[in-house]
Amino acid sequence: MGMMEKMMDRMMGKMSKEEKEGMMSKMMDKFFADMTVEDKQKMMEEMMPKMMEGVNMMEMMPKMMMNMMGGGEGPGGMMPLMMTEMMPLCLVMMLPKMPKENKIEFVLKMVTSLMEQGGAGMSEEEKKGFVSKVTDKVKA
Repeated sequence: MGMMEKMMDRMMGKMSKEEKEGMMSKMMDKFFADMTVEDKQKMMEEMMPKMMEGVNMMEMMPKMMMNMMGGGEGPGGMMPLMMTEMMPLCLVMMLPKMPKENKIEFVLKMVTSLMEQGGAGMSEEEKKGFVSKVTDKVKA
């Protein structure tokens, strides 16, 4: 183990889990801030197949969605980036590979989660508008 590793181990050992997560979050924000949308897209496309090997999407995706939506991070941090860029890419890459019967069940589960969580905190009037926008888009 080199000098750098020893130093990192010592530093990391003194940090709490929260401090480590905070540091990681700051580093990631900085990392992503310097990247263009194309860079992010390219990185996701390269990472996804490796990350998804042997993963059961049926179980993982709804959990991931719920964690990202209600993960207690608030509107800041990685959540918007993850949700808006990674999720659609995941779906585009994974859905075509899924067996038909799993695909239908999965899509229904995802749509239900999206509708329930997406409409959370909306007035009845806003919910109606939200639902009609979504159904119009689906029908199109």
